[in-house]
Amino acid sequence: MKKIIKFFLMILGILSVSLVMTVGTAKADDIKSYTQPFQNNTTTLSGKSVTANMYFTKIDYWNLKTATLNLNYKVSQLASSQISDITISINGVKFYSFRPKIKEGMQTKQIKVPIKLISGSNNLKIYGQIINQNGNNSVLAQTPANWLTLYKGSNVNFQYDLQQPEFKINSFYSHFSGYDTISWGQSVIAIPKRASNGELTAATYALAGQTRTLDTDTDQLSLTSFGNDKEKNANYKIIVALYKNLPKEYRSQISPADVRNQGFLKLIYNNDKHVLIVTSQKIKALQNAARFVANSELMGETQTSTEQVSEKTKTYSSTLNYNGSVKLSNKTQQVTGTGHQEEEFFLSLPSSKTNSAGSKIRLHLRYAKNLNFKDSLATLYINKKVVGSHRLSLSKADNDTFTVTLPANLKLGNSMVVRVALDLIPRKTTNMDDSETPWAYIESDSKAYIKSQEKNDLLFSNYPSLFVRNRTYNQIAVVRPKKLNNYDLQTITNIFNLIGVYAESNTGSIKFYTKKPSAKVLQNKNLIVFGTPHSNKFIKELNKSLYFKFDKKFERFISNEKLSIEKNYGASIGTDQLLRSPYNKNLGLLVVTAAHAQDVYMATTQINFQKNIVQHSGDAIVVDQNNDIYNYRFKKKAVLNNHKAFEQNIQKNKNLYMYILVVIFIAIILIITIILLLLKNKKPSGKGQHKDEKE
Repeated sequence: MKKIIKFFLMILGILSVSLVMTVGTAKADDIKSYTQPFQNNTTTLSGKSVTANMYFTKIDYWNLKTATLNLNYKVSQLASSQISDITISINGVKFYSFRPKIKEGMQTKQIKVPIKLISGSNNLKIYGQIINQNGNNSVLAQTPANWLTLYKGSNVNFQYDLQQPEFKINSFYSHFSGYDTISWGQSVIAIPKRASNGELTAATYALAGQTRTLDTDTDQLSLTSFGNDKEKNANYKIIVALYKNLPKEYRSQISPADVRNQGFLKLIYNNDKHVLIVTSQKIKALQNAARFVANSELMGETQTSTEQVSEKTKTYSSTLNYNGSVKLSNKTQQVTGTGHQEEEFFLSLPSSKTNSAGSKIRLHLRYAKNLNFKDSLATLYINKKVVGSHRLSLSKADNDTFTVTLPANLKLGNSMVVRVALDLIPRKTTNMDDSETPWAYIESDSKAYIKSQEKNDLLFSNYPSLFVRNRTYNQIAVVRPKKLNNYDLQTITNIFNLIGVYAESNTGSIKFYTKKPSAKVLQNKNLIVFGTPHSNKFIKELNKSLYFKFDKKFERFISNEKLSIEKNYGASIGTDQLLRSPYNKNLGLLVVTAAHAQDVYMATTQINFQKNIVQHSGDAIVVDQNNDIYNYRFKKKAVLNNHKAFEQNIQKNKNLYMYILVVIFIAIILIITIILLLLKNKKPSGKGQHKDEKE
């Protein structure tokens, strides 16, 4: 009997251990990991005391376990490892300091970030005190050798588990659009395999609307079709289709009355997958419902599992908060210590705009009164270029403002780094670096005022501003293959990923065609044409206008003045070609084509993210199957609209033209004055003189 009891106890023990291990494994498997890179580019900061700001976000449905900062940096080889130090703070609270190792090459430091200090939006600040060494002594004097370089690629890694979404559209949307969900390929927009042009337009509105809110240049939301592996494996799906084209398992959950004369959104939980169905019986209503999905404000406010979208529903999205001014920081920034101090700010700007004459930076400062004001300065840098300096003064120490006008030819792109360098020189030189005095504050109302104009050059350096005007889609007509395969859907994803990032509103027009559009459309729309010549017949007609043309059989590209092309090579490359529309010289035409659909898709990998498109300045891109990439320019004159270019030239040089007009006006006044004086003082005629003599 005892043996039997022992046997059962042994079995029970084994089962208990197994259960504990299983639970432990399950918990470990539930832990997710996501690495969020900082948007900052590689930057070198100079000075004994330097600071830099980096920003990251924590998604609201994370139960955060750990957060680790991976800091890539390098310090001056002359720095003293005994005195130099780097300190990290988050949201104004300092939590870690260390002395950097003095060695060649980039170093990476892993630092645990206290999760109690992390909020939704976070400001991570890096302070560095770089003191040079001279033999056995450390030198406090400021020299060019006091520097700290922060490398691009620094990031924060999160370990967390997920809060499951509530059965509400806003909760679904939060998970669907999360950086981590998209990075793992768990979010898709799916359409019928034989989607109509109207359904494809609706899905593209939803796709582009999602990308405008994403802050990543590595991952993107995918457009796919029903039954595709991506669609099957995704945990979060948006299904866009006419009611009659919905799969049976979805259509059975929506009554015909719900979709009659209106768009309809319904959230369902199907086979452990979270699915939002966007549907209607009519194309126009379906597209209106898709615009609702593209509006992040409306989606974030919908706390029900269904939503009716009628013709009267205002689905247009507000433009992103940009009116020409951008705050350097939402919080007042403090710098302390003697000598050269630096504070760096990273600003994002609308991508469809470019700096024009009149852009300014306004700094509001407060600083200590114990400075040597003959030598104390504030210097402003934009993207590593000095744009202005300002001498500090005792009379303005409590409230000092100065404004710097940026050069009109200074290129800003869609982001810029503003660096404020403060030389805080005390009245008396001391041997100790007092961390409390001197000091200065950069107030939170310091702003960049960016005057901008829409770009007008038909080059990839300005892409895709051709297809974005007034912050929305600029009358886009897309001619696509009649039958869409997986590569074609990936091509659409790539093209509209970047266009969606640039568009700040969802009110513009996108329309798809499977054959050559009407003359009216061709004369009034900017065109995007993609596919192979055999899948898209319109490309055959456009062949004579292409920079890289196909042979007579449309099986390969042939050589031109820019590139000699071997016959097999010509059948294995893809091209992006940006041309003037042959139907209206003031409109543009993007042709993405190749002999094979896979190579068409490969070509779009150069126009899908900002980091890729900035590498191209011409009007034609060639990509081969080895991922070798070539950039060419064919147009001698890149200006698309001469009338608009003239207006922009007037605006850019208005001060010069005003000066010329004033000079001309003064010259005319002088000429008229001289003529009047001459007429007044003109001598009498000869007859008058003889008459006087006789008298």
